[in-house]
Amino acid sequence: MAAGDEEGQAAEPEVVVEPEAAAVEEQPRSFKDLGVTDVLCEACDQLGWKMPTKIQVEAIPVALQGRDIIGLAETGSGKTGAFALPILQALLETPQRLFALVLTPTRELAFQISEQFEALGSSIGVHSTVIVGGIDTMSQSLALAKKPHVIIATPGRLVDHLENTKGFNLRALKFLVMDEADRILNMDFETEVDKILKVIPRDRKTFLFSATMTKKVQKLQRAALKNPVKCAVSSKYQTVEKLQQYYIFIPSKFKDSYLVYILNELAGNSFMIFCSTCNNTQRTALLLRNLGFTAIPLHGQMSQNKRLGSLNKFKAKARSILLATDVASRGLDIPHVDVVINFDIPTHSKDYIHRVGRTARAGRSGKSITFVTQYDVELFQRIEHLIGKKLPAFPMQEEEVMMLTERVAEAQRFARMELREQGEKKRSRNDNDDDDTEEAIGVRNKVAGGKKKRRKA
Repeated sequence: MAAGDEEGQAAEPEVVVEPEAAAVEEQPRSFKDLGVTDVLCEACDQLGWKMPTKIQVEAIPVALQGRDIIGLAETGSGKTGAFALPILQALLETPQRLFALVLTPTRELAFQISEQFEALGSSIGVHSTVIVGGIDTMSQSLALAKKPHVIIATPGRLVDHLENTKGFNLRALKFLVMDEADRILNMDFETEVDKILKVIPRDRKTFLFSATMTKKVQKLQRAALKNPVKCAVSSKYQTVEKLQQYYIFIPSKFKDSYLVYILNELAGNSFMIFCSTCNNTQRTALLLRNLGFTAIPLHGQMSQNKRLGSLNKFKAKARSILLATDVASRGLDIPHVDVVINFDIPTHSKDYIHRVGRTARAGRSGKSITFVTQYDVELFQRIEHLIGKKLPAFPMQEEEVMMLTERVAEAQRFARMELREQGEKKRSRNDNDDDDTEEAIGVRNKVAGGKKKRRKA
């Protein structure tokens, strides 16, 4: 990023489209009203997108005019459609390979965006390729050699290919999208983004989408966008209106028992439970599985195939509980999450917004429950301050929770043994693939076998 460019482009005026002024008067009722072509309107219809969301109403008409965009919108607001539809429409008008690049912070989000591009562009023969870490680079090089229309990538792995894959370049690129830009920069991808900006054409359209406008995002905006239009549909941090938010204040040592109580109380729902570490995610998944719940983990120490496997089982409703680290808090669209539980309170208040945004998506209602122990009071107060509301306590029967402690203590013991067994297996195999809890039933079987023997004796 040349300093001269930054200053030159920063001086240009920025047009701001505020929803109150522009959209309230006469809100378009369909994608066709926004200027989307018939074939793509049909694709939206097939996906069940009946009405454009607020960010789509703001961004699509401006993007179709060929302007650069800064989109500020809360999680679950339909951002992918807001950039995918204008790109596909431009691709229809001037077909070309290696037409668009979407940069995203996490692997799962990349696969999800690719699915939406493929679904929206299926009738017009659009090909997309996902370029992320954790997957064999050779097969990715072959996919790039076929020159897809759209590349969806995490910055690190894309830079690898730009530097090492012969014959691959992005000199003909027409569109650049940076999705969840604040998160890309928070994950220290700044140098990779700089490298990418240096090797793609200056004469391109750029869409920058972010939940928050940080100083880093403003700097990136100055360097990468020309005279952008700002489409903001939520200027302050907020959670969706149809989300019922609760907290429970509990002693730290009974956390597991309270979790089991809530899962029993709200049985029949699908849950996403957020933990702060990979280890705690795995431990809690094993604990719940020992108690008969269909729980499955998703965290950064699992191989990419297992991460996608967990996600797909949960999406297909084969599992009712997904335990995750913050790798899954942003962007993942799993339509049927009924309840989000913050088992470990997030250390960054903004992460709370993203976590609870996994439920109450696209107009549906949902619940979130945050566990607050004696050590979390200050963090919880920060969250309440950020969202501007005091949360009510979730109603509970303390005696019923205490009745669960014995069973939970036994399940905790099994979970610890299984974790140890997994660690030994991992060391002996010397690979870095984390076992899914479904395969970690050796200890349970042994324990069950031991009990039977004792009874006979």
